[in-house]
Amino acid sequence: MPTNRITMRQIRESLRLHLQAGLSYNEVGRSLKISKSVVGKYMSLARVAGVDWAMAHTLTDEELEARLYRPAVPRSSHQLAPDFASVHLELKRAGVTLQLLWEEYAKDNELAYKYTSFCVKYREWAMGLKRSMRQIHIAGEKLFVDYAGQTVPIIDCATGEITKAQIFVATFGASNYTYACATARQTTADWIGAQVQALEFFGGVPRLIVPDQARALIKNPDRYDPKPNVLYDEFASHYGCALLAARPAHPRDKPKVENAVLVVERWILARLRNRKFFNLMELNHAVALLLNDLNQRAFKKLPGCRRSAFEQLDAPALQPLPAKRFELFRWKSAKVNIDYHVEFDGHYYSVPHALVRTTVELRVTATLVECFSSNQRVACHALSHLKGKHTTIAEHMPASHRAHLEWTPQKLIEWGLRIGVSTAAVVTWQLEHRAHPEQGYRACLGLQRLAREYTPVRLEAACTRALAIRSLTYRSVASILKSGLDRQKSLPPTMPGALPPHENIRGPDYFH
Repeated sequence: MPTNRITMRQIRESLRLHLQAGLSYNEVGRSLKISKSVVGKYMSLARVAGVDWAMAHTLTDEELEARLYRPAVPRSSHQLAPDFASVHLELKRAGVTLQLLWEEYAKDNELAYKYTSFCVKYREWAMGLKRSMRQIHIAGEKLFVDYAGQTVPIIDCATGEITKAQIFVATFGASNYTYACATARQTTADWIGAQVQALEFFGGVPRLIVPDQARALIKNPDRYDPKPNVLYDEFASHYGCALLAARPAHPRDKPKVENAVLVVERWILARLRNRKFFNLMELNHAVALLLNDLNQRAFKKLPGCRRSAFEQLDAPALQPLPAKRFELFRWKSAKVNIDYHVEFDGHYYSVPHALVRTTVELRVTATLVECFSSNQRVACHALSHLKGKHTTIAEHMPASHRAHLEWTPQKLIEWGLRIGVSTAAVVTWQLEHRAHPEQGYRACLGLQRLAREYTPVRLEAACTRALAIRSLTYRSVASILKSGLDRQKSLPPTMPGALPPHENIRGPDYFH
């Protein structure tokens, strides 16, 4: 308790400058030549005593001192000790400090500990918890994710082959609320797909997701500045959260999920060790049932359970899920062919004809193929699994044989007739056996290249031979020329049912 007038003058001036003049602790400290922590101590005493400047102004030094410094009273530790488990949980809320909790505890409590004793006793209590529990995690801030070391056998009913399902685990730092599921492998799609399911299980998005520096997620692993790959980066952007990859070989960066993995292995996987599973769906159903039981189990040293702690702490602090679920995709570079189409997985998709011979980027999801040029989307198509077929948008075609005006179907056939009837028949076949005649341009332009490379006479001979063996594709004609079979005088016998070459020619009028 202060006994000199200088100290009381500092207290009174601190109250006046802060409470009446509105100066900060720093400014008050500089004015009175005392530290800002001392100013903070005076303000704290005043708040606990319920003294504002209006009251302090009317009190004498002795009365003010009596208000701020209560005399020591006999103490019973049983009566005075606050609920440190509740203090521990409250500290996980954003902006909550030990100073604030002490003030709330000490207000109107004549038997309260002083602030220093309160802090010391709380830390002594916290030392009794597990190391991972002693860390203070802000509610809704961090979601830790990882894969368990243990796997679960999956038996193929048809072949008896056994594969190993991987177990993904995610847990919140503040509440320890845990999610787990099984995936086929640990690919990028598995990692991100499991995290999408986890966010939907939690019903919200944390501010940070803390993964390992797995190659499937991190493009450039680094101790100080790891770079996520494009897919993981877009995942984070879609959900409006940040990524903070743990340092390699530093399990203390993510002790929560390390502990959660052990809990999942002991309370879920150990209970499933004698069961046989035949597909991932069956395994995930069993995991989900045991996961519910795990999250309902009571804490040993804290009040409640994982689920109640999540509902109290993390759930209110989470950001809402976006309206649309994140869709997995992959990128691929593709060159635009002369027919203004790009190929993906054996199917051809059109792009604006001005992009012929350039390279575009394809963004492929489970349902869409998007084409980008110079970071601008130039085309979008429904994904097709029909190999060798074309998906064409009319607007992508240039006017009047859109890519090369001079090569209409009519002119292509006229060119073939100038070479010979067999060449014309092969050209006609290219145009007939496509969903749209213009889609046969590529093969026809290939035949023109063969005429320049091998001479028109040899091309006609090769087309005659192709008609005889009923193999009219560009590859077949090119193979005949390359191997010199066009120079052989005798032709193979016409296959049964083969039509004479002339009858395959429909003529230019057919394409008008």
